[in-house]
Amino acid sequence: MSLIRASRTPGAATTNETPRDALGELDQRNLRRLMPLLLAAYIMSFLDRTNIGLAKERLEVDLGISAAAYGLGAGLFFLTYAISEVPSNLIMYRVGARWWITRIMLTWGVISACMAFVQGEKSFYAMRLLLGAAEAGLLPGILLYFTYWFRSETRGRAIGLLLLGASIASVVGNPLGGLLMEMDGLGGWHGWQWMFVIEGVPCLFLAFVIYRFLPDGPAKAPWLTAEEARLVQDAVTREQTEGSEAAGNGSGSGSLLTVLRDKQMLLAIFANWTHQVALYSVVYFLPGIIGGWGDLSPFTIGLLTGLPWLTAAVGAVLVPPRATTPRRSRNFVVVGLLMMFTGLIVAAVAGPVIALLGFCFTGLAFFVVQPLLFNFPATRLSGKTLAGGLALLNTIGITGGFVGPYIMGYAEDATGNHLSGLWVSVVLLALGALAATRLRFSPKS
Repeated sequence: MSLIRASRTPGAATTNETPRDALGELDQRNLRRLMPLLLAAYIMSFLDRTNIGLAKERLEVDLGISAAAYGLGAGLFFLTYAISEVPSNLIMYRVGARWWITRIMLTWGVISACMAFVQGEKSFYAMRLLLGAAEAGLLPGILLYFTYWFRSETRGRAIGLLLLGASIASVVGNPLGGLLMEMDGLGGWHGWQWMFVIEGVPCLFLAFVIYRFLPDGPAKAPWLTAEEARLVQDAVTREQTEGSEAAGNGSGSGSLLTVLRDKQMLLAIFANWTHQVALYSVVYFLPGIIGGWGDLSPFTIGLLTGLPWLTAAVGAVLVPPRATTPRRSRNFVVVGLLMMFTGLIVAAVAGPVIALLGFCFTGLAFFVVQPLLFNFPATRLSGKTLAGGLALLNTIGITGGFVGPYIMGYAEDATGNHLSGLWVSVVLLALGALAATRLRFSPKS
């Protein structure tokens, strides 16, 4: 068995380790170097796509945008997002992560800030469509990027940490957005205009940090020796090749038809879609639901809206690292979907306090389900097929971000009840949990 040097620290004693021990140390080093940048990018992306939720009631007052029109506009983001994701990932596969992620961040930062200038329903729809196209590819691109660096056992943890960014964005961003909304009238602008500009501009600065410090892959990482980079690349390539061959998916150079013929991938795609319908129904309508509970300030609404995301952070930190076997991974997905199912039923039928607890219980599973499903394709696919498969999983899933808000807005206008649309998510989560019981998280499991 070959041996490698454990440490590059000047003056440190040289020790010998097995390659597996060395890979564990390299995984931790790569996580420490990569996650701060990628987590910051994902926090900003989630903040800029969802801050529209806090503006819902003011858009209705200031611009005459109805609940149904708001739900449609919120969801239109995901149509262009979905259409653009697979091409975006295939482009990143060819041109490299650093340049492509920088491009994504620059365009979405500009468009997010320009949301301040919408004038009515048509411009609202147009800007949401542009924002979706601009941001498309960030999440699947980062998921693909992780497959360059980490084996499955570490990649699940990395995905969980990344998705923790959505919780951080909501816990911090909702109260911050509430405060910015209270700038109403300053300089002749509405509070929601200040919110869009102040939360959009920092993306432009972060994009340049990404371009400066994010390497395209292990071979270009300044913190790895050539030998260490080769060890990382060999390990991930070997795992992906073995997985795709065991699953009968060939060398990884096939088309998306390879993914669509894989029944296990179709089950994962459907389970993820049901999760996304429920997730974005809550994301875009929870501030309005809470605002309907009484005479609350924007800041208070923002604070209360952040509570389910605190529980989401707990779930993201505690559960995915414990999915150490195929059976555990499947069981965690099933239980997570059923937790969301239960929490939304409670939220739909209870009074404000118990309903908020129901949303918090639902939030606990938000980022238990997603990292495990996002880790699934790399156990069955490799190479170009993996790039397309990851994008397809997220692309179809993210259309749930259109379906959920649209149904919520339509149901609210039709019934006058903020909560009536939740029942669609309840039914879909039950079906998603049923599909997840058939998942096999390893070709041999």
